[in-house]
Amino acid sequence: MKRSTVNILASYIDSLHPIIYINHFDFKVIDDTIAQIAVNTKCIEFNNALGAVDFKTKSPMYECDLEHFLRLVMDDGFEHETFLVLKDVHGELNNPKIIALLKRIAENNLYNDNYEATILIVSEIVVIPRELENYITVFDIPLPAISEIHSLIRTFTNDLGISVDEDVINDIAISFKGLNEFQIRQILNLAYQDGGCIDKDDKQLILKEKEQFIKKSGMLEIVNFTETIDDIGGLENLKEWLERKAKIFANLDKAIRFGVDVPKGIMIIGMPGCGKSLTAKATASLFEIPLVRLDVGRLLGKYVGESEGNMRKALRLAEAISPCVLWIDEIEKAFAGIGGEGSGNDVTTRLFGQFLTWMQEKENTVFIVATANDISRLPPEFLRKGRFDELFFVDLPNGEERRKIIDIHLKKRNKWNKSIDSIALIKETKGFNGADLEAVIKDTIERTFIEGKTTITTEDLMKSVKDTKSISSTLKDEISQIKDTVSKIDIKPASIPEKTL
Repeated sequence: MKRSTVNILASYIDSLHPIIYINHFDFKVIDDTIAQIAVNTKCIEFNNALGAVDFKTKSPMYECDLEHFLRLVMDDGFEHETFLVLKDVHGELNNPKIIALLKRIAENNLYNDNYEATILIVSEIVVIPRELENYITVFDIPLPAISEIHSLIRTFTNDLGISVDEDVINDIAISFKGLNEFQIRQILNLAYQDGGCIDKDDKQLILKEKEQFIKKSGMLEIVNFTETIDDIGGLENLKEWLERKAKIFANLDKAIRFGVDVPKGIMIIGMPGCGKSLTAKATASLFEIPLVRLDVGRLLGKYVGESEGNMRKALRLAEAISPCVLWIDEIEKAFAGIGGEGSGNDVTTRLFGQFLTWMQEKENTVFIVATANDISRLPPEFLRKGRFDELFFVDLPNGEERRKIIDIHLKKRNKWNKSIDSIALIKETKGFNGADLEAVIKDTIERTFIEGKTTITTEDLMKSVKDTKSISSTLKDEISQIKDTVSKIDIKPASIPEKTL
């Protein structure tokens, strides 16, 4: 544990923070940290399975539940400076008696000059009862900085007596960003056991292991995809911009050392069914990095501070698997209710503020792709420069884009042929979005199969076009509102104007 981390925890204790909630999974690391501070302090540990435990030897002292334990030790602070180390007791923090006992100890520590007892709750799950909210300080163990990761890799390779090129260390160190010391050593051991050395190929192993952390958390979803940038019909401005950023992600270490800012992300605003979600998948494919989706609804918890703790954990997980694409679909729905009244909206507002702060201050290789239809429900500060590298507006596809979309879907299903009259189709599909056009192709192929034909004709496609209601007719008012909102904001068009194509 870094000396600075030990000093920060010690300063919290010295400044009479009565309950310190240490959000961490590795009890050994936390025990070592507490031991460095508790030189002349009495440490008493509670373990849910064993009851009271000797902090130094970990030997069971006597069996008891948490309530009995707190009643037995609550007056120890009058006799000695005492640390009460409570491990994995988050499940007990909804018990009114436990809350009352913790509050009694906290108030003694704050207001009685003859009393010194600090409660240290150690758990990976953060649960903060409303009654204790003002007494608890959440203490997060900082993740290793890039210089510390370099040091960990060098120490590991030196201990094994293996030589690793400096460029390799620089390269894989970026992939380790966001992991804790335990996880880094674990993966280094696995890499060495697998190949007997450490090299650039181990980046894929690191990525595979990182994906395990995401799957186990349940906070984020790893999205598997086959889509590429070539599956997007049109949106040339957006694709050109992404291809420039892809060159940075392909050479991250060199780009960072050269002084290039790591791309933060984009927000794609526009019509439903026009390729926003497809672009998120194609971005991850182009950058050759994982795609993870953040569902804000999954983060909402029933206890005070639980939702914010879940958001903090989800963002940490995104950092842990970085470089990655973090996709937030329909972000205006994710943060619905901001600024409204009621506790639910208050929580959403705090989550939104927490996410904004992270976006503004993040210095990692998480590339955000946020998609939205109706941005009129989002606060203006969310759209300003600094949050995202660029904002793009995706309009209904123009004629040339519709032709490309039709060709892409026909070729994907091996049904494209030269006899199809693209110009006639373009004229008849004005106001169709990408999803409408895909539905036309699917319907045509199905009908052709049922009729026993082998080739698709323009007439077959035209029949499906006439049977399909376009988004322009079904969502006329919503489309008008989206265009009106976008016209008031400076947003870059994702497409090249048709007249210049």
